[in-house]
Amino acid sequence: MSEFSELIKDSKPTLVDFYATWCGPCKMQAPILEKVKEAVGETANVVKVDVDKNRELAQEYRVQSIPTLIIFQNGEPQWRGMGLHQADDLIDKINIAIKNKNHE
Repeated sequence: MSEFSELIKDSKPTLVDFYATWCGPCKMQAPILEKVKEAVGETANVVKVDVDKNRELAQEYRVQSIPTLIIFQNGEPQWRGMGLHQADDLIDKINIAIKNKNHE
């Protein structure tokens, strides 16, 4: 859990996928996240959090349906989406967070 806290405190955006292994849409989201990870490279982190193994974390961030995707930056949520999201949409959201960081 402290690893997670450190990761989301990074100034570079961190896209977190709260998922479960039994969730159909979560399984569909996984290859999309791989595309996102490839596209953003080192400019952002992309991580997955299994809600069944990390219940406290899921509760802390009020994850009530899965998949829930949250982009964190400097420890703060910058964007939140529920359900299946396409790679282009997620890449756009990450790029917005990167631009916002560069304008600080």
